[in-house]
Amino acid sequence: MTLSLDEITRAPKALLHDHLDGGLRPATIVELAQEIGHSLPASDPAALGAWFVEAADSGSLERYLETFAHTVAVMQTEASLRRVASECAQDLAADGVVYAEVRYAPEQHLTQGLTLSQVVEAVQAGFDEGSAIARDKGTPIRIGTLLTAMRHAARSMEIAELSIAYRDEGVVGFDIAGAEAGYPPTRHLDAFEYLQRENFHFTIHAGEAFGLPSIWEAIQWCGADRLGHGVRIVDDISSEGKLGRLAAYVRDKRIPLELCPSSNVQTGAAASIAAHPIKMLRDLRFRVTVNTDNRLMSGTSMSREMFLLSEAFGWGWAELQWFTINAMKSAFIPFDERLAIINEVIKPAYAKLI
Repeated sequence: MTLSLDEITRAPKALLHDHLDGGLRPATIVELAQEIGHSLPASDPAALGAWFVEAADSGSLERYLETFAHTVAVMQTEASLRRVASECAQDLAADGVVYAEVRYAPEQHLTQGLTLSQVVEAVQAGFDEGSAIARDKGTPIRIGTLLTAMRHAARSMEIAELSIAYRDEGVVGFDIAGAEAGYPPTRHLDAFEYLQRENFHFTIHAGEAFGLPSIWEAIQWCGADRLGHGVRIVDDISSEGKLGRLAAYVRDKRIPLELCPSSNVQTGAAASIAAHPIKMLRDLRFRVTVNTDNRLMSGTSMSREMFLLSEAFGWGWAELQWFTINAMKSAFIPFDERLAIINEVIKPAYAKLI
């Protein structure tokens, strides 16, 4: 029996792949755009929210990424960054997310004169504020941030150093993002080698719009701890479920896949939720996690993603707990903190549901 969206909302969830600039409230975009005179496709929040989903629903990763021009435009001051981060924390907590890693690219928020450090500090202040508000409402959330470098730019080493500078002040990991084709992760090898020397965690967007070579480079050349999306690993699995060498390596090494079902459908990485390879990957016991990617562009939430999967595959509480614990096992915070959330928050809650 399909679980209801309300039931799933009340269950604890863990989120590893969520973009700050892809999760703004439409009403906030409208207000901030009016303040700076930025022109939007629609001035009504509901219409604007619908525009983002429609514009992103093109089957093209490149077209999908173009929608970010409007969200990034209104995130160029300390006040706007703090507000967006605070609302992000509150929205995730209200959706039942107890742990989240939210990523953003500091280099994209410098047009009004902010420094990279000011961007990081403003976002962290917002997350602290939003988490405090959520805690007071009885929905506590732990948020770690990932600093992202854009794969088409040349600032990855700078962002890697920034990540290390703020590793004890909220930053838990590093990422590269942007169009995959033509911008292999090995272009940023110096940054990844530096992070490894500093004993720091990083994930890499790979295997979404581009196939197995992207995944292979991310793991074998760059040493990624996790794969951002990684859905194209199915290209190395036969229809009978026989794993190729790379797929077997990913599974055997328990490399987490940050799957984002609705987003994968929008960008053409999967034909539909029902046709998404997440079921096959789960059945083959890959380290699968469920994520939102960009809540605004996909018109989604963690609860909605879980609901759509439950509806498509008949999954119940046992499967949702499995995904949630997978995510916590794969988080970039210290082991004792991960274990505490699993044993003190997630398992007791699901024990009452299963």
